[in-house]
Amino acid sequence: MDRGTVGSAQSGRLLVEVREEGSSAVVTPAGELDHHTADLLREPLEDCLEKGFSRLVVDCSRLEFCDSTGLNVLLGARLKAEAAGGGVHLAGMLPVVARVFEITGAEAVFTVHDSLDDALAAETGTADEADGAG
Repeated sequence: MDRGTVGSAQSGRLLVEVREEGSSAVVTPAGELDHHTADLLREPLEDCLEKGFSRLVVDCSRLEFCDSTGLNVLLGARLKAEAAGGGVHLAGMLPVVARVFEITGAEAVFTVHDSLDDALAAETGTADEADGAG
């Protein structure tokens, strides 16, 4: 396992890509996020925070499944990002994944955007978070 590689990590069911976009780190998990693949997302999120990115945008548009373990990875990253003065923004959730957040009430503690473009645009205009959309 290459600890120095920042680009991507993959197992049979989950690929995670990381890139910088302005002052945000964009993390894109693709596939199934569950107890078997959670570390593939946890490690890049923690690496981004360690590198000084306190604003993490998770592009969920290619995330096909998320169980409670995956949800806990995102909640843990949110706590660490908020402690660093930032936050975790979720973008482009598919209905099956959005339902997990709705059922658990987790959608209330994340800033959720319809698309990655919306999440990145909100970086410059924090008033968007107070518009009550959701």
